[in-house]
Amino acid sequence: MIPELKHEIKSLKEEVIWLRRDLHMHPELGFKEFRTSKMICEYLGALGIETQVLAQTGVVGLLKGNGPGPTVLLRADMDALPLQEIIDKPYKSIYEGVAHGCGHDAHVAMLLVAAKVLSKHRQEFKGNIKFLFQPNEETTDPRAGALVMIREGVLENPRVDGAFALHVWTDIDSGKIGVVNGAIMAGLEEFELTVFGKGGHTASPHAAVDPVIAAAKIVDAVQFISTREINVFNPTIIMFGRIQGGSWRNVIPEKVEIGGTIRYLLEDEEREKAILKEKFERIIQGICLATRTDYEIKYIPSNPSMKNAPEMVQFVREAARDTLGGEQSIVEYRVMGGEDFAEFSRRVPSAFYFIGARNKAKSSHYPHHHPLFDIDEDVLLIGVEMHVRSALAYLNK
Repeated sequence: MIPELKHEIKSLKEEVIWLRRDLHMHPELGFKEFRTSKMICEYLGALGIETQVLAQTGVVGLLKGNGPGPTVLLRADMDALPLQEIIDKPYKSIYEGVAHGCGHDAHVAMLLVAAKVLSKHRQEFKGNIKFLFQPNEETTDPRAGALVMIREGVLENPRVDGAFALHVWTDIDSGKIGVVNGAIMAGLEEFELTVFGKGGHTASPHAAVDPVIAAAKIVDAVQFISTREINVFNPTIIMFGRIQGGSWRNVIPEKVEIGGTIRYLLEDEEREKAILKEKFERIIQGICLATRTDYEIKYIPSNPSMKNAPEMVQFVREAARDTLGGEQSIVEYRVMGGEDFAEFSRRVPSAFYFIGARNKAKSSHYPHHHPLFDIDEDVLLIGVEMHVRSALAYLNK
């Protein structure tokens, strides 16, 4: 390992904070990260790192070491959210309705500074490091940035042998790393369900077929699946985020539209997901039959569950011990949120982990996607060091 690594990284604290704040002030939505992409290309170019633009705004930088060896990928997502930020900070977003409410600004800043450190020591490892700055992670449609970049060849030339990614996380205290073997983030599918009835007047419900009461029964009844029909060691959540029907208080509508998500951590994912959908539709069918309604359902595929390879997690744990000074700072952690880095983990051995960023004294305790979301900037150096140590440990294994 590089002597005096911690001191070298510490000397870059002002730079990583400046980068993060500049990015925070200038958030850009998925596939529209043109300013961010330009900044990344210029920064990496100044370090002598080859860059290539993929997926419209995504950037991959290639750092070649001292001779042939494996290729490791380090990934940072870079898109912002359609969110109105209300934090009272000098680096508040300058754009109405767009904000970095999930920490991707921190991810980009940490990976850029990690690239700076690693580029100074390219003679001290063999193989290659790909620095991947990915657009459009904040989506649940099939055009998520990870899959687009994979289709455009980011895992080839040279072929990637292993991958790491991190995420700042305000559910974990600053100074801790959250990681686990196997499934760490949930698989996700969205659905759009339409329940059809026969419209009428609320004074004569017998002359109509009411889709509202059918929809209400469906929302209530499917909760039975999670509590009675799924192994408790395979967490599953069916949630409803949108119910829309009717135009006036005294009119029974023709239809009710319901939108929601299915999230799961399943062992045999494809088989068990198919069984889960069968259970879901069995309940919908039964209620529609009982209420004389009909239905249509459309599934919108998103990401599979994010599964960590144990051998890659070991590199993360070693890096965390060296970075934070011991095993006590590592916590077993998983979450039911979705993450499209799962597309990388399906193709190459990977490890995804969380950098704790919760510090109530610094108002960095609000959840992700909250208008007051912010991070404890002291953790930025932890992320830089974790990137550097995990990459070097992998290449020098």
